[in-house]
Amino acid sequence: MGLSHTLPAAAPCVFFMLGEAQIGVRREMVSLLSDVVCSSKLEEACDMYVRAANMYKMAKNWSAGNAFSQAARLHLQMQSKHDAATNFIDAGNAFKKADPQEAINCLNRAIEIYTDMGRFTIAAKHHITIAEIFETELVDIDKAIAHYEQAADYYKGEESTSSANKCLLKVATYAAQLEQYPKAIEIYEQVGTHAMDSTLLKYSAKDHFFKAALCHFCVDMLNAKLAVQKYEEMFPAFSDSRECKLLKKLLDAYEEQNVDAYTDSVKEYDTISRLDQWLTTMLLRIKKTIQDDESDLR
Repeated sequence: MGLSHTLPAAAPCVFFMLGEAQIGVRREMVSLLSDVVCSSKLEEACDMYVRAANMYKMAKNWSAGNAFSQAARLHLQMQSKHDAATNFIDAGNAFKKADPQEAINCLNRAIEIYTDMGRFTIAAKHHITIAEIFETELVDIDKAIAHYEQAADYYKGEESTSSANKCLLKVATYAAQLEQYPKAIEIYEQVGTHAMDSTLLKYSAKDHFFKAALCHFCVDMLNAKLAVQKYEEMFPAFSDSRECKLLKKLLDAYEEQNVDAYTDSVKEYDTISRLDQWLTTMLLRIKKTIQDDESDLR
């Protein structure tokens, strides 16, 4: 669809602003005026690019991303790092649906600026945005994991443990799905240990230990049994949780190679605490090992 259809009323104004911005840059490049005047021309060009970008946004035309990128580059020429980063973020948001990879490129430029300025909390936030683009738009889970891990590192460096743990839990979720169980276990145990020492987060500790035990179970039943015992010793409240009771029933069913008992225990738990997709996947993987063992005995 052409721009004339997308911007019926605003197009002339947008094109004028973009044209004026580009002319302003060209004039600045070739003029022999003083530095003050040159800077003023660049500022005017930046303003025009930003105004044009906002008009594109209002018309839902994502060419806005290009205009924001141009403004960001001009701000870098003027050593206005904060404004440049802001415009790269605006460009990234504009590109998200139309060109996810270009959105990531713009967000990475902003992250470079923020880390250079020592603004690691803001950089972490935008690493999360990139991770989400890899999750939903580009479906590259390994790269999503890498950006969640980087965000977690930055948050840890700024002593934002809660924010770091949220990122790490995303890493653990995907690591388990990719059968990287040791990595997932380490994170769930780390976050669970942190939670059990917090008055506000104590209730969530059981969920983290539950997931860690399921990851153990996917590797080896004996590992899972030892892990449950360890979690009960570390966090006595875990013993009374529905999650711990379910784990013990599943371990018994596994030892007896009783698929029906395993299935009934899961169904009973699900009637009170609905299973999400992740839990369902892990529980089905464990169930399959019982069925495979049964087949080997026949």
